[in-house]
Amino acid sequence: MIVTRFAPSPTGYLHLGHAYAAFVAAELGERFLLRIEDIDPARARPEFEAAILEDLRWLGLAFEEPVLRQSERLAAYREALGRLEARGLLYPCFCTRKEIAEEAARAGEAPHGPDGPLYPGTCRALGVDERARRIAAGESYALRLDAAKAAALAGAMTFEERGERIIVDPLLFGDVVLARKGLAAAYHLAVVIDDAFQGVTLVTRGEDLFPATHVQRLLQTLLGLPAPAYFHHPLVLDETGKKFSKRDQAPTLRALRAAGVSPAEVRRKAYEAAASTISRR
Repeated sequence: MIVTRFAPSPTGYLHLGHAYAAFVAAELGERFLLRIEDIDPARARPEFEAAILEDLRWLGLAFEEPVLRQSERLAAYREALGRLEARGLLYPCFCTRKEIAEEAARAGEAPHGPDGPLYPGTCRALGVDERARRIAAGESYALRLDAAKAAALAGAMTFEERGERIIVDPLLFGDVVLARKGLAAAYHLAVVIDDAFQGVTLVTRGEDLFPATHVQRLLQTLLGLPAPAYFHHPLVLDETGKKFSKRDQAPTLRALRAAGVSPAEVRRKAYEAAASTISRR
């Protein structure tokens, strides 16, 4: 049985891009699940979660209940971090974003990943005593994955994308952050744990997240989790060719509904926009 999920963050109202992602997941799954990714308490708001449920039901999408919320899964994330730490795969990083950017600038031709310059590993070489002293002193830190050590343990890996086997590059994101102060687990860790917990067999999401699959397959291997298949669909773009986003205040489904647009019209608009994205290539 194919199990898919739609996993929005309740940090704003859903827009046309979200509608397309939800339609794709619902169509490809024999079981369609909803997960609310509310792990960031500083940004998640209950009114946005309520609006997500309302919008999906208005679109005619039937998801299984109860709905999974990441805020209820913190113990599972801590357990996974503990397992990685016990294998010597995590280290505390005390660098600020500014310090990392400055170090990358000084390095000149620093290695780059999908999100920009890779972390230079400044804190990787800190001794046990130095780490303990700085933590005891109350310094803020993030927990990073030692990617080279993790890759050596994991060995060769692949993932399935629309029937094709893709070779994993475990170093693509470098020493990625898996947790930080105020955030029990970063996206990459939380998503693989929750997909396994929910029994997701096919992950559908925007093609902008295709690179993330490499680090997520690494984490699945390290934690002994099953590997789902993947389907990265085209993004829904606006008239200027820019991705719809909450940050840019893209037209919301609520606004479209208030303007008299029907669910069928939303579906048509979403699929037409995705087809336009493909035709521009």
